[in-house]
Amino acid sequence: MAMSRAAIRMDDPLAWLHGLTLAQSSLELVVMAGCVAAAWLLTWTVRRATPQLELTILLGLRLIDGVLFPLVLMVFSFAASAVLQQWLAVMLMGIWVPVCVSLAAIRLAVKVLQVTFKQSDWVRPIERTLSWFAWGAAVLWITGLLPLLLEALDQIHWKVGTSLLSVRTLIEGGLTATVVLILTLWLSSALESRLLKNATGSDLSLRKAMSNAVTAFLLFIGVLLALSSVGIDLTALSVMGGALGVGMGLGLQKLAANYVSGFVILTERSMRIGDNVRVDDFEGRITDIKARYTVIRSVTGRESIVPNEMLITNRVENLTLADSQVWQSVHVSVGYDSDVSQVMALLLEACSEQAGVLQEPTPTVALSAFGADGLDFTVGYWLNEEGNLLNVKSLIHIGILQRLRANGIDIPYPQRVVRMVS
Repeated sequence: MAMSRAAIRMDDPLAWLHGLTLAQSSLELVVMAGCVAAAWLLTWTVRRATPQLELTILLGLRLIDGVLFPLVLMVFSFAASAVLQQWLAVMLMGIWVPVCVSLAAIRLAVKVLQVTFKQSDWVRPIERTLSWFAWGAAVLWITGLLPLLLEALDQIHWKVGTSLLSVRTLIEGGLTATVVLILTLWLSSALESRLLKNATGSDLSLRKAMSNAVTAFLLFIGVLLALSSVGIDLTALSVMGGALGVGMGLGLQKLAANYVSGFVILTERSMRIGDNVRVDDFEGRITDIKARYTVIRSVTGRESIVPNEMLITNRVENLTLADSQVWQSVHVSVGYDSDVSQVMALLLEACSEQAGVLQEPTPTVALSAFGADGLDFTVGYWLNEEGNLLNVKSLIHIGILQRLRANGIDIPYPQRVVRMVS
């Protein structure tokens, strides 16, 4: 059976079975093993050369579960197959190359979706759908049915306006759109991780604003390229843009105001991620600033989702705008027969010994009032806002109670004097 130097047709079973008996099959196996070893070595070298970079998508966690290994393997396999076809009729490489292409496509889509949309329930079904589609395309490629199927799909066409669309055009456009969007998400996630790395305080808020703007811009460009690849005339979007502007001006005023307010907050930095704020009697720490809303988490673990427009138009108390220090106070009452100087010294000692209390500014103690049941003292101190405010206050209460009891100083119960007049 005569065979050319091109790849053996997989739809010819006799030629394929005959090719298995040839000595060239052993050579192809050796070449395939060499491609795997070269791809692994190159990936390992890149990982060793960039230990400080977090290339989660490119390198993965176990060296070969990233995108770089299947991409390099695909390139090496293509090159080896092209070289071998100059001297002999390849057979196993005709199966190996489509498998490498499918593996690279699946790994790219899965890793990008996992990093971009963390903990999303819909990611898993999308991954399975892409895997089945890629492996199905590989089977059609290997068996030689893919050109016949594409030719048949090209015959199913219709005219839309001045454009002639077919099923093949839609499928190819959809694939192009998917690739463009995946690459856009990859680039935006890489830029976001670089911008937000080692960022804290006001710098974190500014970088978050830059990250949101860059991500939105890249996704917009990606959508335009995807629509263009499908065959949609982008000039028609001008009419849609005008209608969308009218709709936002009338029915989407609140939504548009929230998005604009979010951009103002991130750029103006009047409120930053990590600030302690009080909004509408709800006090907590800002944990995230989205384009439409801001998340505030209280010390009890409750989270409040506040629209950004409310933070712009209403009064907001930012407890850590000027600096990161927070002032707290503790109130205690003792009997009227207590030594005021001794009580103030004990209160100051109980406050100053706590590790979370700042020594500059120094804690202060004052006789704040003559209460109905005893002398009222107020202890004021400053804390770093990153500390556990409730825990420090509890420790100070315990220290005050222990010292007052050890020195025989009474904390009076509420009492009333009743005078009986006969």
